[in-house]
Amino acid sequence: MTDRIGFGLLGTGLVAPFHAKGLLNSQKGALIAAAEVSSERLEKFTGEFGCKGYSSLESMLEDPAIQVVNILTPNHLHYDAVLKCAAAGKHILVEKPPAMSLREVDAMIDTCAKAGVKIGVVLQCRVRKPIQAMKRALAEGRFGKILHADAYMKWFRAESYYHMDAWRSSRRSGAGVTIQHAFHYIDLLQYLMGPVKQVRARMSNLAHPSVELEDTLLAMVDFQNGAQGIVEASTALWPGTDIRIEVNGTDGTAIMIGERMETWKFKDERPEDEEIRAYGSAAVATGATGPADFGFLDHQTVIEDMVDAIRENRDPVIPITSVRPTLEWALAMYQSAKEDGLVVLPVMNEDAIWEAAVAK
Repeated sequence: MTDRIGFGLLGTGLVAPFHAKGLLNSQKGALIAAAEVSSERLEKFTGEFGCKGYSSLESMLEDPAIQVVNILTPNHLHYDAVLKCAAAGKHILVEKPPAMSLREVDAMIDTCAKAGVKIGVVLQCRVRKPIQAMKRALAEGRFGKILHADAYMKWFRAESYYHMDAWRSSRRSGAGVTIQHAFHYIDLLQYLMGPVKQVRARMSNLAHPSVELEDTLLAMVDFQNGAQGIVEASTALWPGTDIRIEVNGTDGTAIMIGERMETWKFKDERPEDEEIRAYGSAAVATGATGPADFGFLDHQTVIEDMVDAIRENRDPVIPITSVRPTLEWALAMYQSAKEDGLVVLPVMNEDAIWEAAVAK
């Protein structure tokens, strides 16, 4: 235990077991404690994972064995928790989205820099082998001129999902398919393609009438590099199918479905291409059919990288600065849907975005 970095988890909800399993499976990080306001949830979690329990973040921050706090609270609570962790000198991994506004993200970046603590975002899909192969191929120019980059997320969530916790049906708390579910895949496009020039989006509620949120997103995007793209995301489409990420250029095409490489074809065939085509497995669940239907190994990779970042005094693999553009793009989608028009970035007025009406 002494050669491992100690982690504390803030929140014991749906995603917390994946962080806990990643830590228990790790030789670099150790699960020290969890903090949770619900005593019932806390008792269940600590009993299952064998860690200490705290009734508040403040009490957990006093534990000297904890060097990193993973913030797993509802999305609208991330900001205050980050500031408290930074003030206590703790490094931070925060679940996506990092905050509900660009203003909050900028304050988080500034506060952590001044406190000398590292902050990374848990967008674990970035570390999948097919995505990393696409990133390298883009950097090497193997696609030629980039023409299209698309994300398709056709999932299913039962009505009961939105009522598991009060925040899951609250727009201001960061619920809705765009910011809560599709953010991972919007982020993959931004990570691969770079900044967005403009976007037009439509949001609707097709299958969850008891909540006033979008369960379906359709968006068209123009990237600054000249490529076009489509984002389709829904939690209304039974039974749910794996996500699909596509990059198409004049000289090549790559497609990831779930976490496996479905298509990897280039005009300049290379010896390593055969190995890349075998990346991933159709047997690995990636969240299409249920909120807990995915594995923990990608989370473990992000967690272990934070340990390495601390020891090597470098940025974590997914620094918050690299996620700010993803949040801005998501906010632009909400603005576009509200105004029923094209939005050219940067977003100029984010204050009213969470009041956006959902198209019927």
